[in-house]
Parts: sequence; structure tokens; C-alpha cells
Amino acid sequence: MERFYNLALLFLLVVVTTNCSTPSKINSFKPEPDDAIPLVYENTPSFINLPITIQLKDIENTTNNLLNGLIYEDNIIEDDNIEIKIWKLAPITIENSSKDTDRKIKTILPLKANVKYRIGTKKMGLALYTIKEFNFNGIITLNSEVELVNWKLNTKTKLESLNWNESPTMVLFGKNVPITFLINSSTTLFKSKIEQKIDESIAKSMDFKSNVVHALEKISIPFQMSEQYESWLRITPTEIYSTNAILKNQTILLDMGIRCIMETLIGKKPETKFNANTIVLKPVAKIPNQITANITAVSNYDEASKILTKNFSGQEFGSGKKKIKVHNVSIWHKNSKMVIGLDVLGSLNGTVYLTGIPKYNETTKEIYFDQMDYALDTKNKLLQTANWLAQGYILNKIQANCHYSIQTNLDEGKISIMAYLKNYSPMAGVFVNGKIEDIQFKRIQLTNQAIIAFLKISGEVNITVDGLK
Repeated sequence: MERFYNLALLFLLVVVTTNCSTPSKINSFKPEPDDAIPLVYENTPSFINLPITIQLKDIENTTNNLLNGLIYEDNIIEDDNIEIKIWKLAPITIENSSKDTDRKIKTILPLKANVKYRIGTKKMGLALYTIKEFNFNGIITLNSEVELVNWKLNTKTKLESLNWNESPTMVLFGKNVPITFLINSSTTLFKSKIEQKIDESIAKSMDFKSNVVHALEKISIPFQMSEQYESWLRITPTEIYSTNAILKNQTILLDMGIRCIMETLIGKKPETKFNANTIVLKPVAKIPNQITANITAVSNYDEASKILTKNFSGQEFGSGKKKIKVHNVSIWHKNSKMVIGLDVLGSLNGTVYLTGIPKYNETTKEIYFDQMDYALDTKNKLLQTANWLAQGYILNKIQANCHYSIQTNLDEGKISIMAYLKNYSPMAGVFVNGKIEDIQFKRIQLTNQAIIAFLKISGEVNITVDGLK
């Protein structure tokens, strides 16, 4: 009986001693990160097509805003024996007058004119002139050929007809005398002035270069895509392409394209890389009708560590009563692999160092770590202090929890992009519509400072100008 009590006491002592003992500590050698050098990574340019639709009504409105009241005045009679003043009587109308093979718009200009015509000669140093004054109003119809030159919508306008609302008259002996035949034969004196004025007004209102460069500067300012993950999208245009303008119904169609670098960056708001002086403008015959966007997602290790720490929050690993919890995660790069430092509490206190290579599973849409193992010094220390943690099935359990599906991220990214493709209006009168067909995760590249992920997006974008100001 005494022997039985001694054994029971010994057993109880062992149990109490085991349960009340302090957790094991691990002091592993930290694999130092590679030396910091400038971040360099491969980046494939993106091509975004931007077909633009401009309503002729908008050209009409801007032309009317530029041409008001007295639209032409020539007060010098000595050079060509004529003074002309022309007023716009009513709003100008611009419409498509094209046939299948033409690119022409028709401009209808209601006008009032005052013409002073000098008749006479100089003889023996004496000026023998008579000045006749004509007043008339009517409607001039002009046809303009449309083309895009140096990012301006240029027109070559020709006067087609002149119809009088009332017969032109001149003041003769204090009375208005009809002189329709005389005015009709002398329209050549001022028609070129009217044609030039219309061309200048349209060119001024439809100068795309400054508008396009200004718009590019705006979209080049990085904007936040996710507040939770502190992710930013940065677009850096390098080249702009454009086809010639095409008239269709009551619209002008213009295909444009942008060659750019697209990046998503994690952390604080990055600086813009836009430089208007480096933008190359290129005229082309044809532009593909689809987006090919290659997005580079840059996540530096400090910011990625914060995200992984959130992902590991509450995770517990172990077997039986031997368990640990991860309360902090740090990652860095060494020798073409990723080092993952897990600060743990529980049956083991300290930092456990793992190594692995991040890869992407196209089928499951998951990022996972291949060839994951404990760092050599960590493994040796675990065999001495916590062999249970060094066992393969614990590592496999940790590795299993390191699988991270990005399908949700891709779906959310698609939804975020679509928000800008459903009648989005970045400025008054400009509307963006389109669709995203697919977002593909292409590959991962490790640098000594960041994890670089590469995505490819395909789809369509259309820009409509309606109510341009």
C-alpha cells in the first residue's frame, strides 16, 4: 500500500511540474535580409483604347459661344475698296451633310451685313471716290471638310450658297434701292473672310491636345483603391495614339489610345510620375477596340507584413496541449526566397523562421508557398526545444493556412473598375462606359524590397462627349 502511495505521489508531482512549468523559449538565428538596392522589376506596358464620340450639337454650341454679335469687321477701305461688318443674327446650325465617302459638315449662318464699297479713281493727285453703303441680311450655307490635324479638329470650309431673307439694298438719294444682282456678284469679296472665321472658331473650340494632356495629368494622380489594404493605382502614360476623325450621323467619332504603365502600390500615397514633356503623340490609321491592361501590383515587405499579421490573427497551431499563437508576422527576401518570421506565444515563445517561394495556382486562384520549410537554424533549435513543432505535420498545417485565395480580390477589383465604366463622368459633359471581360493573375516576381504581382485585364472602354463646355 505504501508503495502505491509513493507511485501516486510521484505521478502527481510529475503532472503538476509539467503543467506549471514555464513555456519553452526559442532563440533562433535570424536570416538577415538581402542588402537594399533600388527596386527594379519587369513591367509590361498597357494599351487602353479610348474611342471618343463628340456630338455635332456640342461643336455647334461652342461655335455659337465663340461667335456672337459682330463676328467680322474690316474697317480699312484703302486696300481693297471695301469695308465690311457682319453680325450673327441667330444661332448657327451645324449638321452632317456627308455622303458615304465624304467627311463634311454643313454650317448654316444667319447674318446681317453692312458693306461700304468705294467706287472711283485718283486723277492728277485728286481722289475722286464715291462710297456706296449696302445693308442686307440672309442665310449663308457653308460646307466643311473635317480632319484631325495635330490634335485639332480642322475644317476646310467653302461657301455653298447665300439666300436672302429680303433683297439687299443700297442707300441712293436717301432711299433703299434693291441691288441683289450686284451683291450676288460681289460675294467673293467677303466669302473667304466668313469661311476663315468659321474654320478658326471650330479649330479653337475643338483643340484636343491641351484637353487630352490635362486629362492625362488628372488620371496620372494615384488614387486609393482600397482603404483597408492601403492600395493605390498609379497610371503613367507614355504615348498617345489617334486616328483621323470620322463623321457618322450627327456625331464625330475619334479613336484614341494610350500606352501606359499601370501599377498598384501598397502603403502611403505614391508620387505621380506624369511628365507632359515626355508624352509622345502619334497619328495612326487604326486602333484595336479592346483594352490590354497589364497591371503591376507592388507590395513592399513592411506593408505586406502588416496584412499577413492581420491574416494570422487568432490562428492557433499545434497538437494536443502543445499549441502556439502567431501575434506578429514579418517577411523579407533572401537568396530568391521569402523568409517569414512568426512571433509566437504559447507552449513556445520566440520567433520561428520559415522560408518558401510564393506561387500562384491558376485553377484555385490561390497564392501559396512552395518548398516551405523552417530556416536551418530554426529547425535545429526546434529539435532541441520543441520537437513537436518541428514535425512535418505542424509545418504542413501552417503551410495550409498560408494558402490565400485572391478570387474575391479579383472579383472586388472587377467591381471597383466597373464603377468607372457605368456612365462615369470625370468632368462635365464627358461620360465613360465599358466592360471588363476578364482579370487574369499572370505571375509573381520577388525582389529584395517587395513582392511584385502581375495582372492582365481585357475589356472595352468608350468615352462620349455630350454637353461639352
